[in-house]
Amino acid sequence: MLLAIDMGNTNIEVGVIDDRKIHFTERISTDRDKTELEYAVILKTVMEIHGIEPEEINGSIISSVVPPLTHIMKQAVRKLVKNVNPMVVGSGLKTGLNIIMDDPRTMGADLVVDSVAAMTEYGAPSIVVDMGTATTITVIDKDRNYIGGVIAPGVRTSLEALVSDTSQLPRVSLSAPKTYICTNTVDCMKSGIINGQASLVDGMIDRFEEELGYSTTVVATGGLSKVIIPKCRHKIILDNALMMKGLKAIYDKNKGKR
Repeated sequence: MLLAIDMGNTNIEVGVIDDRKIHFTERISTDRDKTELEYAVILKTVMEIHGIEPEEINGSIISSVVPPLTHIMKQAVRKLVKNVNPMVVGSGLKTGLNIIMDDPRTMGADLVVDSVAAMTEYGAPSIVVDMGTATTITVIDKDRNYIGGVIAPGVRTSLEALVSDTSQLPRVSLSAPKTYICTNTVDCMKSGIINGQASLVDGMIDRFEEELGYSTTVVATGGLSKVIIPKCRHKIILDNALMMKGLKAIYDKNKGKR
């Protein structure tokens, strides 16, 4: 079994995968102050909840956009699973992805993994929407090249900025209001955040496809995609296991090197 870990700025997604299925995925909070032992205990607890023992793990792969925690998580996995040295997504690993960027080294590991998964699962051309701390919308063209995309403030990031910088606006839950035009402050905020983000996604898809000159398959993932994507007008495949699928695909391409 493969222990797959995606470290984001807000959450860390943990999953266990084999050749037949994804056994589970869970999210834990990203905490830059935790030690490798604390993370090892958390990983062990999550696995125990799902009935998986450390001895059943024979490989691990980590994707991280939080460099200070990458080594700590690697050490946590080593403490938990003996004789397993985790792969880390980055230069030196085969991905099968041809990246056409000004400087491919600056591309986030999460974007690489999402793109590999989308290309493997859904083919090309495709657009990948990942809704986390940031909302990223990226493009794989018809020749299976990663050609770029956009990065926008994420849903929670936008909401936090709105609340912290305006003294009279309250914190609100992220549930969609019944109408687009709202008649009270709370619903107005919800519509602006949720429907506004959905409009951003729809608008960027339109502009991307116009620039490409052809239609694409659109795939969405990320913690808040299940709230936003139903409000979009484009046909969008919701796949919250996309990151785990991408990590498994990259691990399989490179496990012979280990």
